[in-house]
Amino acid sequence: MAVAGGMRHHRRRMDASERAELEAVIAAHCAASEYGAAATAAIKGYGPEILGYLLAATHREQETAEIFSEFCENLWRGLPGFRGEASFRTWSYRLAYHALARAARDGIRKRRRTIAMAEVPEVEAIIDHVRTRTLPHMRTEIKAEVMRLREQLPEDDRTLLILRVDRRLEWDEIASIIEPELPDAADVRRLSATLRKRFERVKLKLRELAKDVPLD
Repeated sequence: MAVAGGMRHHRRRMDASERAELEAVIAAHCAASEYGAAATAAIKGYGPEILGYLLAATHREQETAEIFSEFCENLWRGLPGFRGEASFRTWSYRLAYHALARAARDGIRKRRRTIAMAEVPEVEAIIDHVRTRTLPHMRTEIKAEVMRLREQLPEDDRTLLILRVDRRLEWDEIASIIEPELPDAADVRRLSATLRKRFERVKLKLRELAKDVPLD
């Protein structure tokens, strides 16, 4: 398995074949009710990029670490209900997006170790590994000028930029992350179109703030 060899995904983006392999491994573990193995593979594979998304959105390492812990706990608790209706990557970003929204709404509270997570020490170990090994690298990976400009945007606009530009998610995926309860495909398409228009406005705003902002 490509992700088992070490924490290399914070240094470069996984390509499509690596993501497909990771998705297959997670799905196989879920189908076999091997949720500890599924969580370990998922957090090892997708954890670094989720952590990067959270840091780019908050710009505060301690806050990022706390939100990431909540994301991982929610991922663990949600695994039995994962049905594969979206990719695991998309589902993970949905969890991260809503953890970020809760933090913005309710504030950050130091999370206590839960009984559920204490029963899976191998998952706790990989969470700590991803957080402690990846977070220090993230600030140097985010271009300082782009970060400075993005900080001037509202949090929702920053999230839109990160999901589309940094993570290269499709518009329908982003729509389902932001509004997971949309009733049908037509509603997803309508929200996707709205988000695309908003994205264009965000790009224009950034270009007003500075010339030659890299948006591709």
